[in-house]
Amino acid sequence: MHDIHNGGADEKPIVTSLLENDLYKFSMWQALMHSHPGARAEYAFLCRNEPEYPLAELARDVDREVGRLCSFFFTQDELDYLSSLSYIKDDFVDFLTVFRFQRRFVEISSDGPYLCIRASGPLVHVMGFEIYILYIVSELYYRRLRRNGILEEARARLAGKVEYLRRELADSDPATPFILFDFGLRRRYSGAWQREVVSAFARELPDHFKGTSNVLLAKDLGIAPVGTMAHEYMQAFQAFGIRLRDFQKASLEAWVQEFRGDLGTALTDVIGVDAFLADFDLYFAKLFDGLRHDSGDPYAWGEKVIAHYKKLRIDPRTKRLVFSDSLNLKRAIAIYRHFKGRIQTSFGIGTNLTNDTPIPALNIVMKMTGCNGQPVAKISDSPGKTTGVDPTFMAYLRQVFGMQESA
Repeated sequence: MHDIHNGGADEKPIVTSLLENDLYKFSMWQALMHSHPGARAEYAFLCRNEPEYPLAELARDVDREVGRLCSFFFTQDELDYLSSLSYIKDDFVDFLTVFRFQRRFVEISSDGPYLCIRASGPLVHVMGFEIYILYIVSELYYRRLRRNGILEEARARLAGKVEYLRRELADSDPATPFILFDFGLRRRYSGAWQREVVSAFARELPDHFKGTSNVLLAKDLGIAPVGTMAHEYMQAFQAFGIRLRDFQKASLEAWVQEFRGDLGTALTDVIGVDAFLADFDLYFAKLFDGLRHDSGDPYAWGEKVIAHYKKLRIDPRTKRLVFSDSLNLKRAIAIYRHFKGRIQTSFGIGTNLTNDTPIPALNIVMKMTGCNGQPVAKISDSPGKTTGVDPTFMAYLRQVFGMQESA
């Protein structure tokens, strides 16, 4: 057990800029503001592993930091940066000009040892909370654990990662490069540490490290912001009044209409890859640049996708697979070599980049649980990542898509 010290209000605020959010929050935010501006949603926080101390002890500090978050506006410099991105539209930036998070939409409490956080209200007001709340909880958690020697060990591990990639990729073919992104904002050790990690990779491995999901870091370091959509975007369409069987196709079509060829990576595991590919016909396969893997066996998934492209008479080498499920560098290199020359690949690594320290990382999430007064669910290719609060709805969703109950 690590020694604990109490952080306080005199500590530096954790959120320092509203731009410090994942890019896919902005892209989904824009798309849903345009297509369903009146939608309402609920999100709930969950810790999937055992913390070093009860997270309920953080409730007061989380409340303080969320209050600070709700005092922020987007600055003109931040708005100008968003405007410079080709897929961000002027009316969305105009909306952000006057946008302010509302504290009344978030409930923070404790239940025994558990930290309870719920956000509910208009979708365009509450969907943005998720990433800020996750990295608030994460950084508060590590502030309360004694850190003597932790950053020294983390820096040694970071140097080892850089050397590992240099060694493994020394004779790599530029025609089929290994491409790495940072996806580690939500569960990072701290903001300062994420900045140090991303700066090191951008400086030391510019031929392979190509961007970060953290929009503020992308702006400050002059690298690409990376991301397209998350599960909540497609889940919301389960509640938008269309036939449930058609929610995936409706969400993909709405994305195409919003971005017109930009941000062309679709997520496949809202109800499992098999059900996704059944909807991902020639039309969508041609319009999207590629697909993102976030659960299940990555090799089996990639082989299914390649076979699907071939069945549609599309050369897989013209498409891209983005892997982002619980990766470390060794696993990513192995997947890269398996698919090299057969399809393009990229790798988004999160916790293993920004929170590889002697203290085990928290496995925290904040997922959409309902939309427009009805439940929504994700039926993952990894049973442990399935989310949903209504067993009846989840059983119905499985029935509609002909899925078997997970063991």
